Amino acid sequence: MIDIDKTFLIQLVNFLITIVGLNLLLIRPIRDKILERNNLMAAQVGSIEGFNASAEEKLKSYQAAIDAARQEGLELRKQMRAAGAGEEQQIMSAAGKEVAASLKAAHDEIAAQVAGAKQTLASEVEKFAQKATAKILGQA
Repeated sequence: MIDIDKTFLIQLVNFLITIVGLNLLLIRPIRDKILERNNLMAAQVGSIEGFNASAEEKLKSYQAAIDAARQEGLELRKQMRAAGAGEEQQIMSAAGKEVAASLKAAHDEIAAQVAGAKQTLASEVEKFAQKATAKILGQA
């Protein structure tokens, strides 16, 4: 059985002095460092969250600027296509008129050559007919 005597009191005092000494030398400094680290981590977490929020805002702003630039590019492309189509229509119209004029001039020239050839042949038909008749009759 346990006897409570003066050694028990000495052991109790020794135990209490050891606990107070350990608390002063080890436990309190470690607890202070843990508290300091927790405060630093909380401050850094707040800073990181602020940085992330700022980065997200900048990313949204960047995306909005890109979207606006794309829209502007699409509008500009539509305008340039419309202008190009109008210019193409004018060029094609002018080319069509030029081709029509060239075709009419070529047609008129061919018609004039045909008329000249007919006239030349008409004047020489009599000679050809007499030569052909002479050859036919001369050989028969």
